[in-house]
Amino acid sequence: MAGHDHHHHDNDLDPMDARVRALETLLVRKGLVDPAAIDAIVETYETRVGPRNGARVVAKAWADPAFAAWLREDATAAIASLGYSGRQGEHMRAVFNGDGMHNLVVCTLCSCYPWSVLGLPPVWYKSPPYRSRAVIDPRGVLAEFGLELPAETAIRVWDSTAELRYLVVPERPAGTAGWDEERLAGLVSRDAMIGTALAARPGAA
Repeated sequence: MAGHDHHHHDNDLDPMDARVRALETLLVRKGLVDPAAIDAIVETYETRVGPRNGARVVAKAWADPAFAAWLREDATAAIASLGYSGRQGEHMRAVFNGDGMHNLVVCTLCSCYPWSVLGLPPVWYKSPPYRSRAVIDPRGVLAEFGLELPAETAIRVWDSTAELRYLVVPERPAGTAGWDEERLAGLVSRDAMIGTALAARPGAA
């Protein structure tokens, strides 16, 4: 796994995160917002709205071999061609599951994450247990997410940095021949694009 060249401390917040946290605290204390409403909004952007961008990238790679080749060669440009670029997603690399290889993404020193492609990072992605154990025992971590991989499947862990973020392209599920990109995107979850899940099977999305 490549070295990590951050200059962050574990408990440091990104400046934008710190400002958002302070504003949220102030609004809650003044009784202007309901913490439960904030939680619901965050959940929506973490799991539904944000990851749709990445799901469309994956679906296009599944459906269009030329785009898949471009994504392998220059993920930054390929993703930007779909209009997805910006904060913490400028430099991207796509890693493809398959051929006995499963990829898992972590940020060992803080929580670097491709916001423009996957939306808000989940809380567990930022947690010290995930950041340390994903490197030491990736198979065990995946099992805790409910993902039991065959013993013969190798697992490669990619460490995001301030300069480079990763997108996992899960394997296309069987039974999806002839599906259009919109329908395919419905099978792709945020967790599958981090590597802690597989793409959903038809009928199970």
